[in-house]
Amino acid sequence: MLYVTQENPNLAKLDQWGTLSLDVLDRLDRDRDEIALRRLVGGEWNDVTLGRFHQEVTAAAKGLIAAGVEHGDRVAILAKTRYEWTVLDYAIWWIGAVTVPIYETSSAAQIAWILQDSGAKIIFHEDGDHLARIQEARVEAPELESVRPIEEALTALAQEGAGVSDADLEQRRAAVVPGDLATLIYTSGTTGRPKGCELTHANFRAELAGAHERLEVLFSGDSSTLLFLPLAHVFARIIQVGAIRHGAVLGHTSDIANLVDHLGTFKPTFVLAVPRVFEKVFNSASAKAYAEGKGKIFDAAVRTAIAYSRATETGKASLPLKLKHALFSKLVYTKLRNALGGRARYAISGGAPLGDRLGHFYRGLGLNVFEGYGLTETTAALTVNHPGAQRIGTVGVPFPGVEVRVAEDGELQFRGPQVFRGYWHAEQATRAVLSEDGWFSTGDLGEVTEDGFVKITGRKKEIIVTAGGKNVSPAILEDRVRAHPLVSQCLVVGEGKPFVAALVTIDREAWEGDLDDPQLREEVQKAIDDANSQVSRAEAIRKFVILPEDWTEENGYLTPSFKVRRHMVLRDLHDTIEALYVR
Repeated sequence: MLYVTQENPNLAKLDQWGTLSLDVLDRLDRDRDEIALRRLVGGEWNDVTLGRFHQEVTAAAKGLIAAGVEHGDRVAILAKTRYEWTVLDYAIWWIGAVTVPIYETSSAAQIAWILQDSGAKIIFHEDGDHLARIQEARVEAPELESVRPIEEALTALAQEGAGVSDADLEQRRAAVVPGDLATLIYTSGTTGRPKGCELTHANFRAELAGAHERLEVLFSGDSSTLLFLPLAHVFARIIQVGAIRHGAVLGHTSDIANLVDHLGTFKPTFVLAVPRVFEKVFNSASAKAYAEGKGKIFDAAVRTAIAYSRATETGKASLPLKLKHALFSKLVYTKLRNALGGRARYAISGGAPLGDRLGHFYRGLGLNVFEGYGLTETTAALTVNHPGAQRIGTVGVPFPGVEVRVAEDGELQFRGPQVFRGYWHAEQATRAVLSEDGWFSTGDLGEVTEDGFVKITGRKKEIIVTAGGKNVSPAILEDRVRAHPLVSQCLVVGEGKPFVAALVTIDREAWEGDLDDPQLREEVQKAIDDANSQVSRAEAIRKFVILPEDWTEENGYLTPSFKVRRHMVLRDLHDTIEALYVR
């Protein structure tokens, strides 16, 4: 069993981490008039100072007190990523209540389960569609007292709380301690019912201490970021907290159709996204180049960017490579950087593996994507690549104060102050992943290099055992196939079968032709061959099928964080899978 320990003598004890209201109060005297957020109103970005944000948070907090929200009560938010989301989050924390985020795409059944299990007292919602789903779910949530539109929430709460004194508010705030629950985030559930992860004020504060030490470059100077991932996901949530705590200007948008326009006007210095977003940007640029007859130029620019990135690792970029890189920077790379607003030099990728090819491509064009690793149960990242230690193909090194070990079966286990305290109302599930001495079993397989970089090699529960007894990690193959510009999703199968096969879906934005076109099958075969080059013959994909429909969040096959719900695919496509093995 391998142990790698990251020591930090300055690590504070649990009761010394502080609470989330200090994100604002610690900066207030110094930065009251500094721009903290930019709010999109009528297509224009309006500046919000830290002082104004503080006023809106405390006014909303008073309104929650007037509405009868007590210390420890749960308050749900079912809404897209927007300014009010962040204000309400801090208002809830200010008075010691607990935020329960719900993905705005959740079904009535999912909403009912979360409301029932959490015992939420109030829920804020986005629109009439959300309201209809809440009303359907409400019969199963007897503790829900109030349903409120988020668009009117700040004005309404300020009016309701006008009679609550500053002294009463401060008394509530001062009663909050670091070990108090800050949020219940329900895992998106690739299998079974979602479980509520209990994250405390101390978990968030400890996570941000490590994140800031590793990624100070993101928050220094005139830094800013535009959130477009769901705030129901811990990944976006920790960036929200980091921006408020360390002074990066924060913006919000959920309008993905106009995301490029919003990025262009907001001009963030860093972005965060899941790998699928980076894949889509690359594939869209490639398709556009080919449509304009510039496909060969684009492909040459891609090869040059990757080669240049690889050369920077050794510091041995040749003069011809430097000249080609400079040329393509003017012809191609600048246009891609402009698609992200033109100022972004860094990005954070999480939620799934990015892949070597994309990592080197983006770094080569001037956008350094720092890939990290973490889970909801760990308040986001446990490890990250950063300017002082980056190795593409890994998920970086552990945060200060985080310990990692590899169990004898290859599972990665971590211990640190950002690890959650357990699952809400699920002691047995908690004991299954969290030891008495604080080690969290991730369910992911991996390894740690001699110099401390962590690699993810697969999912423990997704290991396929073929009829011949060969253990196959599907993630290695799936990630490689999915990297092809025409492929949207890939799922490898073969449990108890004589060989490994794959289900493939196509990105319909990249391929508009027939799905039975021989040219398409030839392209997918290239992706399969590329994936097979990474594994032994016994692990290689022998057959594949192109499916007529892509997997999406809407049809239930993807989670909100774009992970494939493997159990649902295996269940619903049982006959398709069996047909792959008919001789």
